[in-house]
Amino acid sequence: MLETEQLADLIRKKHQVLVQLREIGLRQADLVKGGEIASLLKLLASKQHLIVALQTLEGALKPFYAQNADARVWRSPADRAECAQQASECNAILEQIVVLEKQGAEQMDARRNEVAQQLQQAHAAAHVRNAYQAQRRSIA
Repeated sequence: MLETEQLADLIRKKHQVLVQLREIGLRQADLVKGGEIASLLKLLASKQHLIVALQTLEGALKPFYAQNADARVWRSPADRAECAQQASECNAILEQIVVLEKQGAEQMDARRNEVAQQLQQAHAAAHVRNAYQAQRRSIA
């Protein structure tokens, strides 16, 4: 197997993982909006497996990053072009994932703040109710 065939295979696998991570990011946003915590936790667990796979692939790709791309020997110009196209798509997908992650973090912060506010209001209502009941007992 040519070294460039190994490179192309790694890029293909990276592309597949990134596509899955992007899909999970989109699903994650829906779950956060819907407040579906149990489903969100399951999704995050599967996302973690993909992140580990991506890290493994990046480790395998690291030696290729240090090489002179123009010195690589390809089976054909078409193979080289296909690999370059897929690598470019990987970069674009990764940028989309970063945006999704940022938006997801913002959504989760907003959701957390909403829940905190609801808890604070419930606590205040309980405090008022208890004070009112204590006052009624002292009058009776």
